Amino acid sequence: MLDAGTGLRVSELLALRWRDVDFDNLELQVTRAIWHQIVGDCKTEASAKPIPLDSYMADDLQRWRKQSAYPMDDDYIFASETMRGKQPYWPDNLMRRHILPVARANGIHKRIGWHTFRHSFGTLLKANGEDVKTVQELLRHANSRITLEVYTQAVTSHKRAAQSKVVRMMVPNLGAKTDELHSKAGA
Repeated sequence: MLDAGTGLRVSELLALRWRDVDFDNLELQVTRAIWHQIVGDCKTEASAKPIPLDSYMADDLQRWRKQSAYPMDDDYIFASETMRGKQPYWPDNLMRRHILPVARANGIHKRIGWHTFRHSFGTLLKANGEDVKTVQELLRHANSRITLEVYTQAVTSHKRAAQSKVVRMMVPNLGAKTDELHSKAGA
């Protein structure tokens, strides 16, 4: 849920420690990344910025912290019990043992990976009408070109509605007929 609702890179997600969660101001401090259990800097300067934390996700994190064997400020949020909390889970193990079984149990059989969450987050932001600058900052891209080129696939119904607006501008009398066709097509 945290990854799908924030668009964090998996290296940033797994590097989060409890001290990085500001429950009072509803923010996550993204200050490091981890890859093959080596902690380092975030991918870009833009990546190392606080991101908003939805209140539902904050509550969910607090519930997780209460049941976690590693709830101290310096502990990883997703601490590996095998490594006695000294390291976070390995991303592949977490995906294979926890996320994929839940996805399959919920009828999701497409190939998914960690980047699926980030990509979907960006695409859903755009589908909800968020402006490019907001999407860029939430995904913490260095510039909006990356956001536009990679993460914002237009949803078919949005593409159809955009095209219809242009057609209506050219042929104003189509208004009622186009609305009728869209309702039948499920636009």
